[in-house]
Amino acid sequence: MDPVVPDITQLKALSHPVRMRMLGLLRTAGPATASGLARRLGLNSGATSYHLRQLAEHGFVEEAEGLGTRRERWWQASSQVTSVPEPEDAGDEGRDATDAFHQLVVSQLAHRLQSAAERRGGDLPQWRAVTSQSDATVAVTATQAKEIQSRFETLVWEVMHEYGRPPGPLGPEERRFNVVVSTFVDADEPAWDRTDDGRGATSASEEPRDS
Repeated sequence: MDPVVPDITQLKALSHPVRMRMLGLLRTAGPATASGLARRLGLNSGATSYHLRQLAEHGFVEEAEGLGTRRERWWQASSQVTSVPEPEDAGDEGRDATDAFHQLVVSQLAHRLQSAAERRGGDLPQWRAVTSQSDATVAVTATQAKEIQSRFETLVWEVMHEYGRPPGPLGPEERRFNVVVSTFVDADEPAWDRTDDGRGATSASEEPRDS
């Protein structure tokens, strides 16, 4: 399935905590009914049905063929990926919608990262060993930053293609593995005052001395 590249209206519809979680569950756990999602999310089925209709109206989910019955409709994600590039010539409305979406993504990722840090992959040592956090701060141009971002994302799909995993349920030794690629410009920090010893500025030729 091709990535969904939402327009402003679609992005606004998706930028809701419940809808984001529902779409994520349908992508990772597979098709579900409104009542099944309600139990998983601790909501009532009326609320989940409403959010599913909104997601379907804007192209994020669709009915799962062959699974529905007269009493229950099964839903599946229409794509495994949502791509939200920086809007061009969309004005303040487009920027605001994109910023709101990214804020929601960061908030939900922070919760998932905290939960993962607490579990540390569970009791199995092989999964604890690959549950980690790392970061690097480097001086780059915008072009180099885009290249770094692109290569990280490409690497994930290259590995999956190399091993040729078919779609379907998890195998006995498989776990769903989250790869979070978070790229951002660091806060503008002032340069260190090389003459400041912590008590006030001094010149290089006036090193503080013990009395």
